[in-house]
Amino acid sequence: MLDAALVLLAIAMLLVIVGAMQPLAARLRVPPAVLLAGFGIAIGTASGIASHNSLGAEIDRAARVFEGLPVTSETIIYVFLPLLVFEAGFTSDVRRILEDAAPILVLAVVATLVTSAAIGLALWPIARVPLVVCLLLGSVVATTDPAAVIAIFRDVGAPARLTRLVEGEALLNDAAAIALFVVLLGMIGSGREPNIGEGAREFVISFIGGAALGVVAGRLLLLVIPWVRSDRLAEASLTVALAYLAFIAGERAFHVSGVVTVLVAGLVVSALGRGRIAPYNWAFLSDLWEQIAFWARSLVFVLASIIVPRLLIDTDLHDIVLTLVLIGAAFAARLLVLFVLLPPLSYFSLTQPISTPYKLAIAWGGLRGALTLALALAVTENPALSPQAQHFVAVLATGLVLFTLLVSGTTLRPVIRLLGLDRLSPRDRMLRDQVLALAYQEVCEAVRETAQEYSLGDAAVAATVAPYQDWIHQAAARDRAEAELGARARLAIALLALANQERALVLDAWSQRAAHAGVVQLLLRNADALIEGARSDGRLGYQRSAEAALSFRFAFRVAYQLYKRFGMARFLADRLGERFEVLLFTRLLITELIGFTGRRLNPIFGQRIADLARKILSTRLAATTAALEALRHQYPDHAAALESQFLRQSASRREMGRYQSLFDEGLIAREIYDDLRRNVDEAEIAKHRPRFDLGLQTRQLIGQLDLLAGLDAEQLERVERLLRPRFTVPNERIIREGDRPDAVYFIASGTVEIRLPGHRIQLSSGDFFGEMALVTGQPRRADVVALTYCRLLVLRKGDFERFMAENPEARAEINRVAYARLSMNEARTAEEEAKV
Repeated sequence: MLDAALVLLAIAMLLVIVGAMQPLAARLRVPPAVLLAGFGIAIGTASGIASHNSLGAEIDRAARVFEGLPVTSETIIYVFLPLLVFEAGFTSDVRRILEDAAPILVLAVVATLVTSAAIGLALWPIARVPLVVCLLLGSVVATTDPAAVIAIFRDVGAPARLTRLVEGEALLNDAAAIALFVVLLGMIGSGREPNIGEGAREFVISFIGGAALGVVAGRLLLLVIPWVRSDRLAEASLTVALAYLAFIAGERAFHVSGVVTVLVAGLVVSALGRGRIAPYNWAFLSDLWEQIAFWARSLVFVLASIIVPRLLIDTDLHDIVLTLVLIGAAFAARLLVLFVLLPPLSYFSLTQPISTPYKLAIAWGGLRGALTLALALAVTENPALSPQAQHFVAVLATGLVLFTLLVSGTTLRPVIRLLGLDRLSPRDRMLRDQVLALAYQEVCEAVRETAQEYSLGDAAVAATVAPYQDWIHQAAARDRAEAELGARARLAIALLALANQERALVLDAWSQRAAHAGVVQLLLRNADALIEGARSDGRLGYQRSAEAALSFRFAFRVAYQLYKRFGMARFLADRLGERFEVLLFTRLLITELIGFTGRRLNPIFGQRIADLARKILSTRLAATTAALEALRHQYPDHAAALESQFLRQSASRREMGRYQSLFDEGLIAREIYDDLRRNVDEAEIAKHRPRFDLGLQTRQLIGQLDLLAGLDAEQLERVERLLRPRFTVPNERIIREGDRPDAVYFIASGTVEIRLPGHRIQLSSGDFFGEMALVTGQPRRADVVALTYCRLLVLRKGDFERFMAENPEARAEINRVAYARLSMNEARTAEEEAKV
C-alpha cells in the first residue's frame, strides 16, 4: 500500500526541482524540457540501482521516495492529459488558427497518418514484429511537444505565423495521434487482421464524434457561466471540471476520442467565452490555466522521464539500428508533408504560401516529449501485446524522444538564427520604431516635467533623456532608409492599429457591462474580421470587412427563412434586436476611433495617413448610421429604449467609479462602500434588456392604413381575419415580374420600389401594390423590391373578391388606383413605341 506522505513528499520535491530548472534553463539557454528529462532519467536510474544495490543510506532513502510514486500510463492520461489538452485549446487564438486552418490540418491530421504509415512501412521489413505493431509505434511517436519549441521561437523573435503553425499543429496532432493509437491498439487487442477501411472508419467516427461532443460541452459551459454572475473562482472551478467531465464522457460514455472532446471544448470556450466572461476574469482564467499547465507539463515530463531507464532495459544493437531507421523515417515523413503535401494548398489559394525557412524550422522543431513516453508506457502495461512488441515500441519511442530533446532541442535556437527567422520584417520594424519613438518622446517630456516640478538640475535631465533621444534619431534615420515601404503599407499598419483598438474598446465595454454578451460576441467578431482584412489586404481588406459587418449574417438569414416559411417570428425579432444594438454600439465605437486617430495615429504615421484613416472611418460611420436610421425609422420606441438603457448603464458606471474613488482615498469605510456597491449591483440586476418587437399585430397595422380608416368595429374584425402581416428586409424582392398574381399588398410602414421597364415608382406607408394583376388577371408586369424594412398586410387572391364585395369604398379606391396606374403604364408604353 502506498504511503500517502511519501507520495506527497515526492511531488513536493519534484515541484521544487521544476521551479529551480526554469532559471537554470534560461541561464544555460536550453529548453527546460531537456533539463527536466535529464533529471527524471537520473532519478529513474538511481531508483533502479538502489532497488538492487545499496548506494548509501541517504541515497537509498531518497530513491525509495520516488520509487513509490504511482507512475502509470493511466495516471498520466487521466490526471494530467485533460488539463494539458484543455489549456492548449483555451489559450489558443482560434481566429488566427482558422486563418491557417488548411496547413494546420495537413500538418496535424494528415501528417499523423503519413508519419505513422511511413514509420510502419520503413521498420516492418527489419523489425521482426507484425506491421500493425510498427504502425502502432508510428502513432506513438507522431505526437509532438510544442512547449519547448514555442518557447525558443518567442525567445529568438521568430515570426508569429511560424509560432502559430506549430501551436495549431500541436493542438490537433496529439488528438489525431491518440485517436489512431486507440484504433490500432483495439485491433491488436481483438486479434483482428488489420483492415484499412475499418480502421479509417473507426478513426473518423472517434475524431468527428469527439469534436461534436466537445462543441456541445463547450456550449453548455458558456450557458452555465452567466449563472455564477462573474464570480471568477466559480468560473475557474467550472473550467477545470469541464476538462475532466468532457474527457471521461468522451472516453467512457460516448466511446469517442476524449482528447478531441476536451480540445474542441477548450477551443469553443476560447472562441466564444471572451464575449461572456468579463475581461478581468478572463485574464485570471488565462493566468490560472497557464500555471496549471506548467505544473502538469513539468510533472508529466519528470514522471515520464523517470520510467525511461525501465523502458530501455535489455536494449541491444538491433534496437539501436531500428532507432536510427525510425529517426530517419520520422524526419523524412515530416519533410514529405511539408514539401509535397502543403504546396498544392497554396497553389489552389487555400492558404498563404509557407516559405522554405519556415518548413525547415517546423521539421527540425518536431520534438517528442512526455505524451510519447506515456503512450509507450501504456503499451508496456497492455497484456494484449507480446513482450517482444512491448519491448519494440518502448525502446524505439524512448530513443526518438531522447534524440529530439538532446539533439533537435539543443540546436533549434542556432537553426532559427541560421535560417534568418529571428529578424523583424521591414514593415514590422518600421512600426516598432514609430511606436517606440512616440513612447520615448512622451517619456522625455514626462522626465522634463518631473524635473521642473521637483527643481532638479538640467544636467540630470540631459543625462536621463540622452539615450532616448539618440534612439529616436537612429530610428528616424532607419525609417528614411526604408521609405520605399510607401503610404500603402503605412496605411495598412494604421488600419490594423485601428482594428485592434476597436477590439480593445469592445472588451472594455464588456468589462463595464455596457453591452450584452451576444452583442459583444458579434462586435468582437466584426473587429476580428477587420483585423484580418487589414492584415491580409490593407485598405481594401479593411473596407470589405467593414461592409460585411453591415450585411445580414448567417444566423439572421436562417431566422428570416424560418419566419418566411414557418411563421416563426421570435427568432427573427431576437436577431433584429441584436442587429439594432450592434449598429448602435458600432456607431459609438467608430466615433471613439475617429478621436483616437487624431490623438495617436497622427503622431505615429503622420498627417496624411491619419487623414486617410479618418476618411475611411467617416465612410464607415455614414454607412453604419444609415443602417441604424433604417431601423430607427421603423422602430423609434425600441431605439429610444436602447439609448435610455445605454445612458443608465453609463450613469451606473460613473456612480460606481465615484464610490471606488472615495473608498480608495479613505473617505468612506469598507462597510459603506460594500453597501453602496450592493445597491448599484441590485439596481443593475433589476434592469431588463429591452425585448425587440417586430410590431406585426394585424389590428395595429390596419390602423396605419387610411384606406381602411372608415371601417366600423364589425367590418374591422372581418378585414382583420382576411389580412396577414408580413415583414420584409431592405432589397428583398416581394413581387417578381412574370409571376402569376396571388395577392395584393398594403404598406403599413416602409418604402418599396416598383421597377418598371424604363422607370421606377416608389410607394410608402398607406399605399398598396399588386392590385393591377388581380384586377386585370394578367401576369405581374414589374418587380417590386423593398427599399427599407417594411411591414405589410397581405390579402390573398382567394380573399380579394370577398374583401372587395364587403368593402365598397375600399373597392372603389382600389379600382380607381389600379385603372389609373394601368392607363399611365399604357401611355408610357405608347410614348416609348412612338420614339422607336
